[in-house]
Amino acid sequence: MNIYFLGIGGTLMGSLAQLAKAQGHIVTGSDNRLYPPMSDQLAAAEIEVFEGFDPAQLDPAPDLVVVGNAGLPRGNEAVEYVLNSGLLYTSGAEWLGRFVLPGRWVLAVAGTHGKTTTASMLTWILECAGLAPGYLIGGVPKDLSRSSRLGSDPFFVVEADEYDTSYFDRRSKFMHYRPRTLIINNLEYDHADIFPDLGAIQTQFHHLLRSVPGEGLVITPAQDDHVSEVLHQGCWTPVSRFGTGPVRKSVGADTGELWWARTTAANCAEFDVVFGHEVQGRVSWNLIGEHNVSNALAAIVAARHAGVPCSVAMEALCTFSGVKRRMDVIAQVGNVTVYDDFAHHPTAIRTTLQGLRNKVGVQEIVVVVEPRSHTMSLGTLQQDLATCCAAADQAFWFRGDNIKWDLSEVVGNCVVPARQFDDLDRLIKALVRLDDRPRHIVIMSNGAFGGIYQKLPGALEAA
Repeated sequence: MNIYFLGIGGTLMGSLAQLAKAQGHIVTGSDNRLYPPMSDQLAAAEIEVFEGFDPAQLDPAPDLVVVGNAGLPRGNEAVEYVLNSGLLYTSGAEWLGRFVLPGRWVLAVAGTHGKTTTASMLTWILECAGLAPGYLIGGVPKDLSRSSRLGSDPFFVVEADEYDTSYFDRRSKFMHYRPRTLIINNLEYDHADIFPDLGAIQTQFHHLLRSVPGEGLVITPAQDDHVSEVLHQGCWTPVSRFGTGPVRKSVGADTGELWWARTTAANCAEFDVVFGHEVQGRVSWNLIGEHNVSNALAAIVAARHAGVPCSVAMEALCTFSGVKRRMDVIAQVGNVTVYDDFAHHPTAIRTTLQGLRNKVGVQEIVVVVEPRSHTMSLGTLQQDLATCCAAADQAFWFRGDNIKWDLSEVVGNCVVPARQFDDLDRLIKALVRLDDRPRHIVIMSNGAFGGIYQKLPGALEAA
């Protein structure tokens, strides 16, 4: 089959294109802009990619067009050509659900935060257990080098996103995946561009619960009220709970298994895994932060459901290297360490910075935030933005062109000394001019941020 991917540069679409190529299809695609790591992965897979959305690229007509969700609304010239020409088309999530996942044991990782990291942990555990799973992850696991793989039957790990599927399918993407093992890491309000409130998101998650078979497993936090409210709407599947505890079951909740972690180091670089009242063993690894301990517990429980002993899972996590753009050290220049982190929600910013603070003690932390996600660019969580940098010593806020509200109010109310920048070069100069004490600069954005990841290390080297 000849398959054309519109919007192939996105994490989901580029990963799907690689799966289609691995299935033996002829795969091409287009996008407005492509940049690493996806551009490198597509080139390595020998997938031909065109720049822009010229309808001429769809002549001769492919057998199927897979239409992405980002930047491809009605009115896009390629979308209009597909509709006017009567070409067969589908969404990325639906293509995955129809042509890759049937017959597989799907292990899905959902929730507001930690999906990419938890899915990467789970895949790595299954890999270390010799199971060669298929996977589709919204990032690049360092241990696996690419974001998707067909793998061997039966297991397939998928990062299950609640964002809507496409302009013609407003259901959450995860409704197409039909998991047997489902992790819900946490649940908060996000995606303000499509969800009016938290209740609307919870409705989608309850629809997801309805798709999990009675012989499957749902894995959730022991003490997340928003997730518990979804479960109380109705759940027909056994539930295992986890937490950084010890934890207790919420009133009226399930009577399933209970897992918790007992941290043995302030920065969570070591923790014991406890099932019931029995210690299963200890994980010593390179990751930091209580949020990653929670992610690890969820991955251990999911892997156990797939038949992997807890001891094997813990041993695998001890060698887990993490995910690119998740507190990724990109430069070490003198006393300055520069990190790249994908955090794009106040809670993710808060927990990530606290994890770093627990690791570095009193050394200075400077956080550089570009609030460019749909939710943050709309100003929906302004109050939380003012407090989420509490673990840092200074906050540098960058107001990009997509921000339609006055960022100065957040800067003025920030709980640590804060500055606002509208020009990237001025921001970089201000960072370079800081004194030479030991310092950790954490860049937080879910985009390319004008090339700051290359420009700042270069400027520090030249100083």
